[in-house]
Amino acid sequence: MSQQFPPPGQPQPGYGYPPPPPKKSGAGKIVGFSCLGIVGLVVLLGVIGAVLDGGSSDKTAKDAAPPAAATSAPSKAPESKPSSAAPEKKAAVDVVAKKAEFKKSIIAQGDAYTSVSVTITNNSSKPIDVNPLYFAITDTNGTKHMAELAADEDQIATVQLAPGENVTGAITGKGAFTAKTVTYTDGLIGKAIRADVS
Repeated sequence: MSQQFPPPGQPQPGYGYPPPPPKKSGAGKIVGFSCLGIVGLVVLLGVIGAVLDGGSSDKTAKDAAPPAAATSAPSKAPESKPSSAAPEKKAAVDVVAKKAEFKKSIIAQGDAYTSVSVTITNNSSKPIDVNPLYFAITDTNGTKHMAELAADEDQIATVQLAPGENVTGAITGKGAFTAKTVTYTDGLIGKAIRADVS
């Protein structure tokens, strides 16, 4: 006598229906999104801090500069010579900005860009980082233009400058405007240094 088996999916005699598969919990997704949210919050706070620090550094640098003292007393001693005065202390980072012609790269979309040639010199005793993202151009109307990456063929390189080294390259902003100043920030939240465009 042959034994007959019911078709698959039908209850078997004595066993009933098979148990349903266990449900997956969403705990992994919740933990993943929570971690992503924390990382996003930290990045957002860093960017806000960089923007706030960049604006306040420029203002405090102007406010901290002492006014030129007027000499009202006549000089009696012929020994005081300008050549014997202490040499002027150099800034830790020197920024020089000049007008430059925009040289369109293959990535640039259109010709509506403005470039400025910038030279960064490290006068400090520690290395500094240079990155096109650390620059902004302010035009004669007071509008700040962030650097457009890879728009100009002569874009400034992303390098680390050792003490005494310098690098020259273009910083490019989107749109046609007249550049007034260039601001360099050492890192995303470092001290901002502003230079007039000559």
